[in-house]
Amino acid sequence: MKTIVLYYSRSRKTATVAETIANELSTDIQEIKDVRERSGFLNYVNASVDALRESKTKINPEKLDLNDYGLVYIGTPTWAGKPAPAIITMIDQCDFKGKDVILFATMGNQGGKGAIKRMKEKVEARGARTVNSFVLKTNNQELIEIKSNTLKKIEEHDLKIYGI
Repeated sequence: MKTIVLYYSRSRKTATVAETIANELSTDIQEIKDVRERSGFLNYVNASVDALRESKTKINPEKLDLNDYGLVYIGTPTWAGKPAPAIITMIDQCDFKGKDVILFATMGNQGGKGAIKRMKEKVEARGARTVNSFVLKTNNQELIEIKSNTLKKIEEHDLKIYGI
């Protein structure tokens, strides 16, 4: 079975983590895009409220077929201690029955463990088995630093053993 990395990224920090994982582990990758505008201060505040409420949003792609995948990575930024609305929407639309899942969250300063906990609850309710997870602090880091720290997480969590 194949492996895929699914992620949402507003600032490209979570995208850097996802792309580093996909490149290092030779996996497929799919960005989940939020159709709503999430850039700018006011939109970010509204996005944080949506995350707290676990409000659904329109995403692109609207549906994902995970039948070919045995291992699924899911990555999200942390907003108000929760996963981004696009990731919540995607999880709620997917069938994870029989899938192994590795979760990751990026965060400015805190809240990443809460985002992981909530994603774990949701994917397991949809049939997944969570086999690993990690949080990566990205506050005040350049993308090259985030890439380097992601490579360290891959080693620390021995992620290369999954999906073999």
